[in-house]
Amino acid sequence: MRVRHRQAAALALLVGLSLVSAACSGKVAPAPTPEVPVQAATVQRTTIQNVISAEAVLYPRNQASIVPKISAPIEKFYVNRGDRVRAGQLLAVLENKDLTAAVAQAEGAYEQAQAAYTTATRVSVPQQVQTAQLNVKETRQAADAQKLVYDSRLKLYQAGAIARNLLNQAHVASIQAENQYQIAEATLQGLDAVGRKAALASAQAQLASAKGQYQAALANLDYSKIHSHITGVVTDRPLYEGQMATAGQPMMTVMDLSQVVGRLYLAPQQAALLKVGDPATIAPAAGQADVPAKVSVVSPALDPSSTTVQVWVEAQNPGDRLKPGSTVEVSMVAQTVKDALIVPAEAVLTADDGTTSVMVIGLDGNAHQTTVKTGIRDGKDIQILSGLEAGERVVTAGAYGLPDGAKVNVTKGASAP
Repeated sequence: MRVRHRQAAALALLVGLSLVSAACSGKVAPAPTPEVPVQAATVQRTTIQNVISAEAVLYPRNQASIVPKISAPIEKFYVNRGDRVRAGQLLAVLENKDLTAAVAQAEGAYEQAQAAYTTATRVSVPQQVQTAQLNVKETRQAADAQKLVYDSRLKLYQAGAIARNLLNQAHVASIQAENQYQIAEATLQGLDAVGRKAALASAQAQLASAKGQYQAALANLDYSKIHSHITGVVTDRPLYEGQMATAGQPMMTVMDLSQVVGRLYLAPQQAALLKVGDPATIAPAAGQADVPAKVSVVSPALDPSSTTVQVWVEAQNPGDRLKPGSTVEVSMVAQTVKDALIVPAEAVLTADDGTTSVMVIGLDGNAHQTTVKTGIRDGKDIQILSGLEAGERVVTAGAYGLPDGAKVNVTKGASAP
């Protein structure tokens, strides 16, 4: 409004000076067209980017809470806070004398089970089979002998040489001998089919149980040695040597600071313009150079508490310039348009109905209101999709309230055409 008032005052002053000049000369001269001082810029063709900026909180790309699996006093720490460690490095040792003794005991039981298994497979079972085979052979021979006695007596009986009871006795003895053979044969077959397998299975089970107990004892002993899961920096170590390390409770934290992730929240309309892989930059602190980054995650769902979309930006962190936990400014390039027509953002006027226009300075020196269609904006510049040509000049300061067709005078500070 102040600009408009100054323009009106300038017009009135110019008209008054013209009237005074005419009265002094005694002639009525035509009033000169007043010129309104403005600043201008040239429509340029260049590359423009749609940059979305927001604050983000930095997190390490990877971190590990070192949690013991057993509870025991801490015997020794090998690292302090701030030390760099590599994956698999020994960080601390818990007291483990009882665990070492348990390993020795379990190892002895395992060796005994191995010896018992060897005895079962090489001595006990083969000996039982051999005895059963011998028994089958003996009972077969006895059954055959009793069969010969019965056959002999049967002939004598038929010839009337012996009594019936002697034949019956021989028959019963033959049947009993045959039954003894059948039992021996069944025993051998059962030992081959079941007994041998059962004996071996029992020996194998005892050996597996002893081996499992031995391995469990070794694992418990290994749990007393605390190793790092990742390569990084020890950022927290709340306990001291001699204190009790509790199973399931963190005893130190290791962070991989070679990469960081900035987590930020955007309105759904802004997040919809981004995609994974879009370039970005992270401003670590005042006076430090920006760190290149890229968009790694655009959440497909809204945060229910804020109705915003979480976006992750990932960056390399040489020299540990970016500190996890700090708040930084993140700029993400959502769109890049090459060879675009652009004008300063202050040159674009927006009407109440939403239409946009600019004041174009014609060759006659007059400002002409021209409707334009705008595209993306990078903060200080805005893309013009239609309505202008490269090389035209538009009013950047003084356009508000400027009548269409008004004579203008480009003042100092305007860009050259």
